[in-house]
Amino acid sequence: LPDCRVVSLGLGKVQYYSTSDTSKDGPPKPPSGDNAGVIWLLEFNFPHAVRAVLKKREYGAKYTQNNFITAVRAMNEFCLKPSDLEQLRKIRRRSPHDDTEAFTVFLRSDVEAKALDVWGSHEALARERNLRKEVERQYQESKFYFLLTPRSGQRTTFLQGPGKVVMVAICINGLNFFFKLLAWVYTGSASMFSEAIHSLADTCNQALLALGISQSVRNPDAVHPYGFSNMRYIASLISGVGIFMMGAGLSWYHGIMGLLHPEPIESLLWAYCILAGSLVSEGATLLVAINEIKKSARQQGLSFYEYVMQSRDPSTNVVLLEDAAAVLGVILAAGCMGLTSLTGNPTYDSLGSLGVGTLLGAVSAFLIYTNTEALLGRSIQAERVQKLTEFLENDPAVRAIHDVKATDMGLSKVRFKAEVDFDGRVVTRSYLEKQDIDQILNDIQQVKTPEELENFMLKHGENIIDTLGAEVDRLEKELKQRNPEVRHVDLEIL
Repeated sequence: LPDCRVVSLGLGKVQYYSTSDTSKDGPPKPPSGDNAGVIWLLEFNFPHAVRAVLKKREYGAKYTQNNFITAVRAMNEFCLKPSDLEQLRKIRRRSPHDDTEAFTVFLRSDVEAKALDVWGSHEALARERNLRKEVERQYQESKFYFLLTPRSGQRTTFLQGPGKVVMVAICINGLNFFFKLLAWVYTGSASMFSEAIHSLADTCNQALLALGISQSVRNPDAVHPYGFSNMRYIASLISGVGIFMMGAGLSWYHGIMGLLHPEPIESLLWAYCILAGSLVSEGATLLVAINEIKKSARQQGLSFYEYVMQSRDPSTNVVLLEDAAAVLGVILAAGCMGLTSLTGNPTYDSLGSLGVGTLLGAVSAFLIYTNTEALLGRSIQAERVQKLTEFLENDPAVRAIHDVKATDMGLSKVRFKAEVDFDGRVVTRSYLEKQDIDQILNDIQQVKTPEELENFMLKHGENIIDTLGAEVDRLEKELKQRNPEVRHVDLEIL
């Protein structure tokens, strides 16, 4: 060891030694021969000496050739075929996946030797790798991910739940926009224009929500391993921005222009009839959204207010708020138009347009805020985090839990992460329960040299590490089974 200084503790004194040859003071040099790997580290003023077992070993590329490699990596990295791997040594290892008990791996040195036997040289293997990478790059460039990515549940997405609510809202708001537009053309009312723009904004935004719902059910792929569930929040965020710009902006503009340049308004009878029809249709859509939110909130153990404020279902929330604003907007527009009819003053109508724009601005601000919070990675409720933590802490193999994070990924999916301090004694006992103790005792009695001790410890040490990995897999599996909303579990070993 290069000039590594250690300390020897005596009775009331401290002595410093160096293991380098140039040091004048220090412990005796280790003996040569079979015990060359043993060095003296600490010397106490006791009848016996304490010494380390082995030197620190440097691990290079030669040692890592004994690493394991899966069949997929062997074929991808070394350009081999499945038939090339059939003649290699196969080793069964514990699988990290819940649905697979064990899987076959190969020694990296065997795979490298087979690749050289197949391709003839390192240069030929490198050329083949580069050729395959170029083919893969061209394929990725020509592929349309949006069209080719498989989707799950396409047929039922818009027949139930948030998808059904959004489709109903699109149909009703589309019809409302058409009739309100006709009423504005006939009467020239600023409030009616604002209501027409309001319905148009709702229709466009809900079409955007439908696109977000269809994208959110896409299956995870290599580029997006956690799926596309956040597409609902993204669509709702864009919808909020659209409401502000298209709905509130145009309503404010038309209301201000009405105040600056007031014009007489024609008969408002047809406008009142259309507003009454809009009130009924918007109210029906609002009831559909309210019932859906009550149902979802009850399933998750939340109140109606908590479910809306936490934006657990962004698509339904958008429909709820848009239709609530639409109902209030219809009432406000009808009231201002009524005042204009009674007084003959078009200012009230323009003020109604400004009121509708302000209402839309408030709704858009709320949607932008709640969906931004969700996209930033929001934690689940503290009670649910405590429940997950207590489950892990009550396991005999776990000594302590640190740095717990439980993030809501949308669509009632949770990602759970924690650092786990395992009890090494429990893990070791779990390993020993599956072993032949008499055989282990016999192996211990056969140990005579440091090399034999090293081989014994390496053999059982690797098996104990595998047992620790199996304990992690067991905890992750049980955590998912007891809490179906937890889809991704990352347990880090301390």
